[in-house]
Amino acid sequence: MFENLPQGVYTASVWILPVLLAITLHEAAHGWVAWKLGDGTAKAMGRVTFNPLKHVDPFGTIILPGMLLLSGAQFLFGWAKPVPVNINRLRDVKRGMVLVAAAGPVANLTMAYIAALMFHFVQFFPPTFGHWMAENLTNALTINILLAVFNMLPLPPLDGGRVAVGLLPPALAIPLAKLERYGLFIILGILFILPMIGNQIGMNLSVFHWLIGTPVNFLANVIAHAAGLT
Repeated sequence: MFENLPQGVYTASVWILPVLLAITLHEAAHGWVAWKLGDGTAKAMGRVTFNPLKHVDPFGTIILPGMLLLSGAQFLFGWAKPVPVNINRLRDVKRGMVLVAAAGPVANLTMAYIAALMFHFVQFFPPTFGHWMAENLTNALTINILLAVFNMLPLPPLDGGRVAVGLLPPALAIPLAKLERYGLFIILGILFILPMIGNQIGMNLSVFHWLIGTPVNFLANVIAHAAGLT
């Protein structure tokens, strides 16, 4: 069934579902927690749902990841439509902001754990389908942990930045919150532009390994052991 597919089609078939679920359910979790804590904005817009189609951003969820996959890029990058949250409607603004922000990464880690558990069922399927299923689960494990770690970097507008703003005292939280409009550019510069500059001047300026790679590997091992995998 799968062995006759062109390589590009096969590669897409083992990435589409993991990426779609990881990105869109991350956003759904934000909306669901906000709703439970008093803000019904996302609920009123039909965004408190685990139907991925409600959260798809045509470019960020489909076109960009697809282009990266087909081009053989060494990384995936994408996003879903952000879930609207009115923090002023939350019953406890600071605590609510922290919980709403943390909900996305927690959802990703939960999905990673479910993917790890599902490896136990691969053996019950025919070899060809089992191999395809295992690749989907491996990619689901990887992309969910990667999204959780990336989003918990402590810089707004990432979830970790908003968690930090909610936890820090005002003297530190206010300056950090003001970085939100520049935060994503700073992150992209550190992760992608800085290494390019390093290559030009003959220095290793990549921080990806210790900033993201090391935590991803650690969490992958923890989840694998928790799921009973060896």
